[in-house]
Amino acid sequence: MARSKEFDTNLVFHKAMELFGHYGYEGTSLQILLDGLGIARQSLYDTYGTKRDLFIRAVKHYVNEKSSAVVAYLEQIGPVKPVISKIFYEIVAALQDEDRRKECLILYSAIDRVPHDPEIAELFEQDQLRLEKAFHEALVRAGNQGELNTQQDLLALAKYLYYSRYALTQVAKLTNNPRVLEEITAVTLSALDR
Repeated sequence: MARSKEFDTNLVFHKAMELFGHYGYEGTSLQILLDGLGIARQSLYDTYGTKRDLFIRAVKHYVNEKSSAVVAYLEQIGPVKPVISKIFYEIVAALQDEDRRKECLILYSAIDRVPHDPEIAELFEQDQLRLEKAFHEALVRAGNQGELNTQQDLLALAKYLYYSRYALTQVAKLTNNPRVLEEITAVTLSALDR
């Protein structure tokens, strides 16, 4: 009879996301991972595979969860600009909250891996296509509803919004000043008013 796990796999998984967010992929040694997760090496391998397997699983989970939430927001009926605002200010709130920020910064370490890891690069490419499409469809709807200047290149604006979301995680690594994130977000959102 197989032994049941003596740890909460979901809790350990989220702790791993925090560790990768804090130290980056390269900086998270196997020992840091084992100490931070509080599990034995064999338990890590049996449950999650290698460090790389765990990292890729964590990034996929995080990106899919966050992108699905963004798509759901953008598909809501009604005014679009307030929804886009809410998406950006939610990111700012997450980056300003110490606990939520730890997991959010996994994106920072994942983006660092893009040039070196085809699987991570593919993940972000698929995410880009998905979110740019969702932003573009929402922007077209906003234009049809009279919320936006329809002379704008809405596809370029969708790309801008996609990349601006990820840029906020980079900014959060460079400064602890919460006002900087808010100011950058305000400038980003002003592109919707042109």
